[in-house]
Amino acid sequence: MQNSNSTGQATACPPLSLLPDCAERAWSRSAIALLQGDGRRSADTHLLKPLFPGLKGISIYLKDESTHPTGSLKHRLARSLFLYGICNGKIRQTTTLVEASSGSTAVSEAYFAKLLGLRFIAVMPHSTSRQKIEAIQSFGGVCHFVERAGDVYDEAIRIAEQTGGYYLDQFTNAERATDWRGNNNVADSIFRQMEGEEFPVPDWLVMSAGTGGTSATLGRFIRYKNLETRLCVVDVENSAFYEAWRTGDMQITASGSRIEGIGRPRVEPSFVPGVIDHMIRVPDAASIAAAHVLSERLFRQIGGSTGTNFFGLCWIAATMMREGRSGSIVSLICDSGQRYADTFYNANWLKQNRIDITPYRRMLDHFLDNGEFTLP
Repeated sequence: MQNSNSTGQATACPPLSLLPDCAERAWSRSAIALLQGDGRRSADTHLLKPLFPGLKGISIYLKDESTHPTGSLKHRLARSLFLYGICNGKIRQTTTLVEASSGSTAVSEAYFAKLLGLRFIAVMPHSTSRQKIEAIQSFGGVCHFVERAGDVYDEAIRIAEQTGGYYLDQFTNAERATDWRGNNNVADSIFRQMEGEEFPVPDWLVMSAGTGGTSATLGRFIRYKNLETRLCVVDVENSAFYEAWRTGDMQITASGSRIEGIGRPRVEPSFVPGVIDHMIRVPDAASIAAAHVLSERLFRQIGGSTGTNFFGLCWIAATMMREGRSGSIVSLICDSGQRYADTFYNANWLKQNRIDITPYRRMLDHFLDNGEFTLP
């Protein structure tokens, strides 16, 4: 069989050849099936409703993300990042994976890397808790340390280039890798679980910002479903997010948070200020005090980022009560306090860092029991 070229001369067709090897596609199908299986097994977490006698007319709910297989909210994000990388052709059967992390995301990513048989390197500050480092290593991950939190980004890029690997980049991809319209994301799960409650549509969702991805998912879902719920994002000391939201300057930088997992030295690409209704800056002493208070009332330890969430939730509850309003408020338990035994639950660490949690502990206990919210 012959074809004609532009001059009208006859040309021969190229010879038949074998079709492209499908080994990579077979691997990606297998990998996605494994990730989807994990999603089916760990899709939903409990929505707790602790009772606080002082909060008359206010129903409090806590979505317990610490029960995921890797112990934190970041399990959802890590699975989404892996699916995103595979479906975009970036993660293949021999790809080395690299991440910049303060710990929890890297723990979850190390778990998924082991599940898929991939090499994983986590770039993190030396200050990352020992428990998180050990968890990453238990899943076969390698920890690479930097002195300053702000150095993790460039170092992760350098290692990915050096190894010919893929930088998962949670801080950029968190908001785009998650399907915020539904697909059993954390927002969809919350609102389904709230059905049938006294106040099924929460007045407020309260969430801290780490990558900004979860707050973006919550805020977008609220708007997509046309709900009256408002989103309050709580930020911590030495983090760039609050000032960026307040001023509109996305180039603001800060020194970096002492509350692991939230607060950042720069405004991350996944932070979407336009979906946030209100922000509160929470002192570190208040975050840690709130973690202690809530841990005692739940009879198990929760992490510092959850303490930040809970303090913001109390702030919102106090405002609603002052205005004579009833309703529900929902926040998240991000991870377990066992990961912070050497820091937030260590009296010597608190003393060395000059953090006195006693005044905030007294204030929160009094508020939860009597409904009176007075800052120290």
